[in-house]
Amino acid sequence: MASLQSSAISFSSSLGRFSTTRTMLPQKPRNYKLPVVESKIREIFMPALSSTMTEGKIVSWVKSEGDVLSKGESVVVVESDKADMDVETFYDGILAVIVVNEGETALVGAPIGLLAETEDEIVEAIAKAKGQSGGSSSGSESTPEPQSAVGVSDEPKKIVATPNAKKLAKQHKIDINKVNGTGPFGRITSEDVEKAAGITPAPSKSISPPPPAAAPAVGTPAKAAPVSLPEIPGSTVVPFTTMQVAVSKNMVESLSVPTFRVGYPVITDALDALYLKVKKKGVTMTALLAKAAAMALAQHPVVNSSCKDGKSFTYNSSINIAVAVAINGGLITPVLQDADKLDLYLLSQKWKELVEKARAKQLQPHEYNSGTFTLSNLGMFGVDRFDAILPPGQGAIMAVGASKPTPVANADGFFSVKNKMLVPVPVTSGD
Repeated sequence: MASLQSSAISFSSSLGRFSTTRTMLPQKPRNYKLPVVESKIREIFMPALSSTMTEGKIVSWVKSEGDVLSKGESVVVVESDKADMDVETFYDGILAVIVVNEGETALVGAPIGLLAETEDEIVEAIAKAKGQSGGSSSGSESTPEPQSAVGVSDEPKKIVATPNAKKLAKQHKIDINKVNGTGPFGRITSEDVEKAAGITPAPSKSISPPPPAAAPAVGTPAKAAPVSLPEIPGSTVVPFTTMQVAVSKNMVESLSVPTFRVGYPVITDALDALYLKVKKKGVTMTALLAKAAAMALAQHPVVNSSCKDGKSFTYNSSINIAVAVAINGGLITPVLQDADKLDLYLLSQKWKELVEKARAKQLQPHEYNSGTFTLSNLGMFGVDRFDAILPPGQGAIMAVGASKPTPVANADGFFSVKNKMLVPVPVTSGD
């Protein structure tokens, strides 16, 4: 009982202390400042749809100026270096201004449209677009434009800067948020970062080495030679498409990779017999060759590897067979991922789906840039031998020609006619 009383006393005393403490707290109301929500005009940027994409071409605008947009809704169709893809908006709003029209190109990260939150901001967005486009003509009017670009960069999105500018900023430890952009719409360029780092004389140094150095001296006339060629009367110059530019760039990069070529004649009688059996079930020769190549790579993983830096091998855990496909306006290599693990019929069905998406320019980046070994087949055109160009980042490519009846001598010296196919394989010197 005494313990209960003592506990009661202590409880009441604690209540007394608590009530005393509460009476000591100030009861004055506090003045809270409500945050001021300022509506800002957002910019729709040209996205990087692949790791090799540096610029994109506007195929078509799905929405028109004045249309109301919802987050996640498709706004524009962009042609990258590999495919045509829909670009979605990350915000709700109204498409106020289209900066880059259909058929025009823009660098990755450059604004292609302006998004307003309300109808009252449409006029402001139009004035902003006109002011930024004409900012280079007058020095007084160009001053407020970078401020509007900085205001947009405060939004929870990427900084308005080129990928190379961001890379240089990290290398030289420059705060890119403090760099004034001189590019279109206040975009930060590589030159802006170099000026902030104090390395402006770099361009002058790059011009001086070619005369004394032997290697640059050889490369300089090679670049100047096409300019000096006389024009043929009546000729028409047709610029490359975005895909053709990417193909040309990859071919030039492939020329710098040290490779050697090996070839081997293959008797295809057994392969032809198997193809006649599975052809009825929809299996193509390309799928059959891809499956055969994948099974061979599983036994020889070094051929599925690559040497990218000249110092080490990169062994790929997956066997992804990329197959070259010619489409309207270019070339693309859809990838049959884990080709060694899929059965022949499922692999053939997957290949048909990839070809349809490739011709419709609807391939996703992982469906064309994840190959570890490439297969190029021109046998259906009657080509019996050709040299394929090794894709950058891969260890080998197999060029498949047509299978033709050829006289073949056996071990006893007797001749017979068998179907034979020549298979040249360019391989990197590291492999």
